[in-house]
Amino acid sequence: MSPDVWMILAFAGLLIAGVPVAFALGLSGALGIVLGLPATMLATLGTNTYNSVAKYPLIAIPLFILTGLIFERAGVAARLVRFAQALIGPRHGGLALVAVLVCMIMGGMSGSGPADAAAVAMVMLPSMTRAGYPKPFSATLIAASASTAILIPPSVALILYSIVVPGVDLRALFAAGLFPGMLAGAALLVPAWWLSRRYGWESPQSVSRPALGESFRQALPALFAPVLILGGLRSGLFTPTEAAVAAVTYGVIVGIFLTRELDWRELWRLFGEAAVITGVVMLIIALAGIFAWAGTMLGTFRHLAEWIIGLSDNGAWLLVLIMLAVLLAGMVLDAISIYLIMMPILIPVMEHFGWHPVWFGILLAMNIAIGQFTPPVAVNLMVTTEVAKIRLEQTVGWALIFVVAMAAALALVAVFPSIALWLPGVLGYNV
Repeated sequence: MSPDVWMILAFAGLLIAGVPVAFALGLSGALGIVLGLPATMLATLGTNTYNSVAKYPLIAIPLFILTGLIFERAGVAARLVRFAQALIGPRHGGLALVAVLVCMIMGGMSGSGPADAAAVAMVMLPSMTRAGYPKPFSATLIAASASTAILIPPSVALILYSIVVPGVDLRALFAAGLFPGMLAGAALLVPAWWLSRRYGWESPQSVSRPALGESFRQALPALFAPVLILGGLRSGLFTPTEAAVAAVTYGVIVGIFLTRELDWRELWRLFGEAAVITGVVMLIIALAGIFAWAGTMLGTFRHLAEWIIGLSDNGAWLLVLIMLAVLLAGMVLDAISIYLIMMPILIPVMEHFGWHPVWFGILLAMNIAIGQFTPPVAVNLMVTTEVAKIRLEQTVGWALIFVVAMAAALALVAVFPSIALWLPGVLGYNV
């Protein structure tokens, strides 16, 4: 077998054996270098790992991770829940609708599905359980709704996509993700409302309606966060990386001086927690640099891209196959790993068929979002089931319903690219 085949097989074998993704990428890349290139090329390992993380836009990732943690601890989710309850009022399915809306708003602060899922589940699950919702349904709905964080800006995954794919404007990606993210949330609202009506969950008499004015006043600092981030980007006041700095600063002000649920000692602990999460992300990116360099030098990615292109001359049919492959990958891998592993292969395919890179990036993100709440791995579901104290397998039936709903939203964006591309075009971004 050729060295590039050995590299791919080694990577797959290491993953199956349970080796963390970062080390599977680094070790298989090093094996490819040893088998297919002069041994002296091992001297490039340090350079490749450094070059992978030495990119200015990557600074935004730890900052947005910290932003999500700060808003999670600052009591923002509880205030948003009360405001959404005041808007929707007591009705069958009211709390289910609240859960979806709050997850979407929180996604506009954290950019991370698991962080979004944890914050909302802690607040919503007790209320939904008291109102008669089964825990498996509630946990699955919150996990599915939190997956929209990968689409609604600021998205950590879209930041990485803009780095991996040359020439893509991150501001255009952020704008392009907004309507598909809202569409995905709306697609989840439909089965959530219908199921609640069918099974009679949440009697209107069992839930009180908070005062609209007071709940709006308390939620206003949280509602302003997405406006600050997106408004600053649109006005040119700051770059995406600077937007992350502004978001952290605003989160600190909200948590310490407005909601007063954060103190300086807790903030210091959040710095450490964000550093640990960032370390994991950056380790994956760094060691993926070895895999990417080896795959490029050996021609592995070119061979795989040519094989994919050779499967069919029909671009639409091939797009469906790629979406299915990404969905399967999203069931077992995180978004960052998927982008780093698959994009070197998919970029030539995208260019061959003339697919718009911004639109294609949003389709990938929607697919990965579905994978975040689809067992067996389902990172968002792992978070919400832990909060609910239930087994993951109890959620499979509900998860399939929401997979179908979000897949319908994905199909609409695939058939009508303007859903993603209209807003960045209107805002004058490079699309």
